[in-house]
Amino acid sequence: MQFTGKVAGLVQDYSTGTFTISFTVNERTAVMSGYDSIKSLDKLDIKAVKHREKRSLDANAYAWVLMSKIADSMGTSKEEIYEEMLRRYGVLYEDEDGYITVTVSNKVDMSKVYGHWFLVRESEKFKAYAMIKGSSQYDTKEMSHFIDGIVSEAKTLGIETLAPIELEQMKAGWNHE
Repeated sequence: MQFTGKVAGLVQDYSTGTFTISFTVNERTAVMSGYDSIKSLDKLDIKAVKHREKRSLDANAYAWVLMSKIADSMGTSKEEIYEEMLRRYGVLYEDEDGYITVTVSNKVDMSKVYGHWFLVRESEKFKAYAMIKGSSQYDTKEMSHFIDGIVSEAKTLGIETLAPIELEQMKAGWNHE
């Protein structure tokens, strides 16, 4: 049984030293039907954690479906298309000091360095790269822009995409923390 809610109280039985934690629960029906199946069990695994909205897998799954179709039409891998889409429509990592960048010798193969990289500057001896966030770290606005870019690329290649209203509903459902 799993539900959302919040802690309502804590009581200690001083004769046994045990605690009883009570919760107010949002999913009344789920709790009512689930309670009977657990009430007679001797021992339960209990875990209470801060609630986080689940991200919409529809938005992420749809992005991957389109990138797979783009890859098929271009004769490449979906992973290569993902990296290209990140470079075109992704979001650079940024902290309080600015964008996260690295400068390396021209001889360094950045495909062997963990992360997603965007070439920003090149000289005779060195290359400078900015790090791109992976799409799983995007907020709703960033994911919306990312999907819009992928949809645009797909349409250019004649790949069928969802209707605009369906796209908007799916993007609105993206909520990742």
